[in-house]
Amino acid sequence: MTTHPRIATYRVQFRDGMTFDKAVEVVPYLQGLGVSHLYASPIFTATAGSTHGYDVTDYNEIDPAIGGREGFERLSRALKAAGMGLMIDIVPNHMAATLENAWWREVVEQGQAAPHAGHFDIDWSRPLTLPVLGEGFDAVRAEGGFTLARDRKDRGLVLRYYDNDVPLAPSSYALLAEAAPGDDRLAALARNAPRDGAAAALAALDDPAALDAVLARLGGDGGLLSRLHEAQPWRLTYWREARRDLSYRRFFEVTGLVGTRVEDPAVFDDIHRLTLELLREGHVDALRIDHIDGLADPAGYLARLREAAGAARADVWLVVEKILEGREEMPQHWPIEGTTGYEFIACMADLMLPPEGAEALDATHAALAQAPGPEARRDAAKRRIVEYNFAGELARLTALLAARARGVDPALLSEALRELAVALPVYRTYGDASGFSEADRALLDRVAARALEGADPRALSAARRALGAADAHELRARFQQLTGPAMAKAVEDTLFYRHNAVLAANEVGCDPLHPPGGVDAVHAAFSRRATSHPEALNATSTHDTKRGEDARARLYALAEAPSEWAAAVSRWRAAAAPWRAGETPEPAIEWAIYQALAGIWPEGDTPPDAATLKALAGRFEEYLVKLLREAKLRSDWENPDEAYEGRVCAYARRLLSPDATEFQRDFTATLRPFAQAGRLNSLVQTLLKTTAPGVPDLYQGAEGGDFSLVDPDNRRPVDYAGLRALPQGGALAGPDDLARAKTGLLRRALAERQRAPALYARGDYRPLPVEGAGADRIFAFARSHEGALAVVAVPLRPLQPLDQIAAHLVLPADAPALRNVLAEGIAAPEGTRLLDLAPLLAGYPVVFLASD
Repeated sequence: MTTHPRIATYRVQFRDGMTFDKAVEVVPYLQGLGVSHLYASPIFTATAGSTHGYDVTDYNEIDPAIGGREGFERLSRALKAAGMGLMIDIVPNHMAATLENAWWREVVEQGQAAPHAGHFDIDWSRPLTLPVLGEGFDAVRAEGGFTLARDRKDRGLVLRYYDNDVPLAPSSYALLAEAAPGDDRLAALARNAPRDGAAAALAALDDPAALDAVLARLGGDGGLLSRLHEAQPWRLTYWREARRDLSYRRFFEVTGLVGTRVEDPAVFDDIHRLTLELLREGHVDALRIDHIDGLADPAGYLARLREAAGAARADVWLVVEKILEGREEMPQHWPIEGTTGYEFIACMADLMLPPEGAEALDATHAALAQAPGPEARRDAAKRRIVEYNFAGELARLTALLAARARGVDPALLSEALRELAVALPVYRTYGDASGFSEADRALLDRVAARALEGADPRALSAARRALGAADAHELRARFQQLTGPAMAKAVEDTLFYRHNAVLAANEVGCDPLHPPGGVDAVHAAFSRRATSHPEALNATSTHDTKRGEDARARLYALAEAPSEWAAAVSRWRAAAAPWRAGETPEPAIEWAIYQALAGIWPEGDTPPDAATLKALAGRFEEYLVKLLREAKLRSDWENPDEAYEGRVCAYARRLLSPDATEFQRDFTATLRPFAQAGRLNSLVQTLLKTTAPGVPDLYQGAEGGDFSLVDPDNRRPVDYAGLRALPQGGALAGPDDLARAKTGLLRRALAERQRAPALYARGDYRPLPVEGAGADRIFAFARSHEGALAVVAVPLRPLQPLDQIAAHLVLPADAPALRNVLAEGIAAPEGTRLLDLAPLLAGYPVVFLASD
């Protein structure tokens, strides 16, 4: 098998029009860009119409909707011909809880006796709950909402509720036969279906369609329907009850995704059969593991995967989707190359957000919001998520704990578990069957001390002891499977939409509650990465980020002039006052509107035309609805206040209407210097991503400028024809032409990585000193390996002119001659110790030098 150097990945979102054959057309473009691996979103069969593929229905089939196995192999051949590899995104944590999923349908029909019942994380101490009803079962029955029918594919008999055909257990057919004495067909079904299977028994009937009239009549018997319902291995429930009464583990709050028991070796084998086959046959080179924190035993899973994948392909590259909080580090014993790179985004925020400016924006926002501080808002959000959104998960945990802590009020135990989850500063700990590591025990001790503020000491002590007990594996695992989703939903999907002081810091992997770390923190992070996981991904945009990388780069610049930005927002708010709908939108929402709009405002020195404004308004209104519902303050997904949302959207619509020319001229003019600074930040970010420790990860289309909002906006089709038309050679474009500048810079940087792959894969990382005027505005480092050297220096705070920088870079004493990768000629002859940055920055605003 060919080993592909890990130069760069390029994420492609399949579905929504992107198929394998369309990806084949893109391969030459990616090859020219310098990408080494196409990085595919999930490719296995998912629910009909899925837009993302994470709702897998069959792990062992490549989805016909995107080209099936034949289309996949055409893509594989095209990649091989281009000398490129393939990374695929796999989803071991969950499957779609839909009857399209053959395993799930089997479990619904047969219950715990089904061959695949053990594949799902289901509490079989009670019937399987199916939260599909618009109200309670009795109410639906009384309204005639149920019918009895044959399955649409003649697989058996079903209880039909609108489009839901819920299969009846073959053993329950006897109730129907008893209710229709003398009907030979029902009698035959009741006799044969439990033995032969429902489909076979139905197929054996002479005229199964003749059953329909009988089933229609029986469906009107409410008493029979109740008895029939009680005879099933499942119970139909009101969808709103799922948050507090669900018999299976779900993915976050999504009842349509059921957790798998991949920690079971047999389940692991069934889930990974085709994945391992694709590795073994050389079609796949790398795996991205989705939602690793959702698994009961991440370390055990990764060890098994590494062994199985290694047996199929020795050089397989494994990365996991994992968010690291603050200084949290990956467990060193995990056999992986690293994460999908959200910590790199955090480094960009640390580097590009001036702490004093971020603090000033935060203060202005606090005055507008008149709400508790961000720490209190975070804790309130986590508390709500744990005790309301995950009420069922908390109840199950409490029952497990109460069985071990007899004599302690279960209500106090529930409170203690909640407060531990709220106080945990990371997504989860990694206790296994034997207990917690020393580091996790120390962390939980600190967490328990903080949780004392809101929990009963005795209950908290009992919870802490029980979680650490060697024989409390289920309690420990389920607690850990709760804290990760609780953190994600409370911070990423609540706080990020409530606390809108600095939207650039409200990003996956970032912590808006902590001030930016600055140059020293980023050097430290890059140094750790060079020694621990040098082949982790460096991401800047993904399918899950809250805004595109270039929108974020622009918004970083707002913190360079916080008073100017605050004054502008005040001016726009005052002008909008006459058409504000009473107190809607609230001042803090107005602040968020103007900042979010600044991130995506079209490039150019003149206001957008009417067509552009119309398209922008559609995208922006969809974003605002999501912002309001995720904030969960006056509206949410479960109980949307559409009238309130409409008033907020009307405010934004007015800003973007063709007659709001005065605002649009003012907004464009105010934004102009921030947009210019943002373009330079984008180039800085691009160069750092391609040269710092890690493998650069490009998100589809972002190379040409990514000013998207949160999904679904960031999953729009990519204009590959426009990207292909960009010039591919010659002098690099300046920042004013961002698409040309980014793609040109990427081509140069990735070509350099291809020229010296070992330098970037295994090279040392050294911060470089900077001396002279403006030294505090330069971030510089060197990468070295076996005599090869690369030097990078980038400007910070670009709202200030670059010609104010008169600093010198102190090169390593043993530096060889260094050529300018981004221009022509030698930039530093051998023996140079002090390198004048001013002429280099005058030629191009970022510096990249390398030895021959």
